[in-house]
Amino acid sequence: MRTKLALTAADVRQIAAACRAEAERNGWAVTIAIVDDGGHLMHLERLDARITTLDVAIRKARTAALSRMPTLAMEQRARANPVLLALDSLPLQGGLPLEHSGEFLGGIGVSGVLAPQDEQVAGAGVAVLAALGARPDAGPSPG
Repeated sequence: MRTKLALTAADVRQIAAACRAEAERNGWAVTIAIVDDGGHLMHLERLDARITTLDVAIRKARTAALSRMPTLAMEQRARANPVLLALDSLPLQGGLPLEHSGEFLGGIGVSGVLAPQDEQVAGAGVAVLAALGARPDAGPSPG
């Protein structure tokens, strides 16, 4: 049997705070969704973004978590193979997987501004996870 890393509520709060700070620093109204490795919602925050961004952010986060790749990569694959659009995914840039020590822990999805900007906001959260994991007193806990 092996021990599995998992996101904690504290991890998710720190990741979300970094995403929110990046969006606010740029004046971007976005929705931020964070899911666990099974694609289940752990955090949803709407920063005065349009209502339509809610579902998009959640689906980007799920797609990144379940595919274990950035949604931009899925978008590029879907262009080459449109059958991928039939899957229960949203292959649009703005979703990033959360990974630590070779383990996939979940995903972040952002929606509300241009796709590269959505990904920039998500990237701020990914950077926090990397910093959390580098500290011996913090980071994802065994689940």
